[in-house]
Amino acid sequence: MRAIFDTGRSKELFESAKSCLVGGLASSLHKGEYEEYPIYIECGKGSRLYDVDGNEYIDYVGGFGPMILGYCPETIKDAVIGQMSRGSQFAAPYELLNEVSKKLVDIIPCADLVSYQSTGTEANMLGFRLARAYTGKDKIVKFEGHYHGWSDEELVSFGADSLRMMGPRKRPWKTMGSAGQREKALEDIIVLPWNDLEAIEDTIGRRGHEIAAIVTEPVMCNCDPIFPKSGYLKGLRELTEQNDIVLIFDEVITGFRLGLAGAQGYYKVTPDLCSFGKAVAGGFQLAGVAGKSEIMESDVHPVGTFNANPIAIAACGATISELQRPGIYEHMTGLTRRLSEGIREICLRRDIGAYCNSAGSICGFALGVRERMNDYRDTLKVNRIDYQRLRRACLDRGIRLHPTRGRLYLSAAHTNGDVDRTLMVVEEALTKIVKR
Repeated sequence: MRAIFDTGRSKELFESAKSCLVGGLASSLHKGEYEEYPIYIECGKGSRLYDVDGNEYIDYVGGFGPMILGYCPETIKDAVIGQMSRGSQFAAPYELLNEVSKKLVDIIPCADLVSYQSTGTEANMLGFRLARAYTGKDKIVKFEGHYHGWSDEELVSFGADSLRMMGPRKRPWKTMGSAGQREKALEDIIVLPWNDLEAIEDTIGRRGHEIAAIVTEPVMCNCDPIFPKSGYLKGLRELTEQNDIVLIFDEVITGFRLGLAGAQGYYKVTPDLCSFGKAVAGGFQLAGVAGKSEIMESDVHPVGTFNANPIAIAACGATISELQRPGIYEHMTGLTRRLSEGIREICLRRDIGAYCNSAGSICGFALGVRERMNDYRDTLKVNRIDYQRLRRACLDRGIRLHPTRGRLYLSAAHTNGDVDRTLMVVEEALTKIVKR
């Protein structure tokens, strides 16, 4: 194993940043909870990142998901540079927008029409508004631990570290770090446990006349790995169809990661609306909503200066073209499965309590649990201290993992050699730091 990296320059830059950035960071997720300072990145190429001290990392953060083709792919670079030579912002339609939008309508199962925003937060705000406009009802059902953005109405019942903080099931609770959030923002949000169709049936039976939409991550990707029970998403689809309720899939993470058709194609369940973002533009800022025409045309007009920005749309078109190449998803899925199975085999052989699984190009693992988790409260059993020790040990040896949880994003640029190196580092790190 290599010696621990020297990251002195990163420490200096972080100290300097504290004088001009809140907390010294552009996002609180840019630094692990137990880190003194974050690593400053100089550049990225393929599956690798390089920091300001000259250290090299095999990266599994993937920009928190967007870098599905890896860093600086030539096709995206060429598309973006070509568009920049023609103009970066018009405040007017352009032909490429039509071409890319038609591609998205062809790819996304629920899409008759698409509407663009810049972030996943905005896209889900639009989904809520469309559902209310279409149904004439106000309440939105969301699930504990599902993240749909940071606006007042979205950031509800997410991010707790104890059952005491969460309180009783079916009662909204405030997220840590949500100072300034209006209490009234919680009034139209109904919170339920995930993977529990009986809870949905009971709530619809009592309050279906109030509920405009049910919004769900098809796979819980904003916490430790939680996958839908067999038949659960199908059950949601049937219950919403029977009760004039809009079903929204938040595919900001799963979209394009589980395949071109996202979780809708992967699980063969088609919602009424879906939000998308992250991987859709291969590293550029683009998000939106796709859905049935009768809902999308509900007299909601989401204006935004940078909606469908030409640079992002050019990147989106190039990303889709690359993802449509034969074999690319087989490559990513195969590597992801191999990494997941490798981590699982290491833990079994070493008698280390862990759960690991994958879907598409997303691998999720959790330490301290041996069986699959079904809802957010199950994740309180996860050993987060050992995960942070593992993450630090891996980072010191050139493997970059997610700063807060075991979610790994692979890309088209990752290789079998990357997986081999990663499994070697993970095994040595786990053997040293995890108590049986």
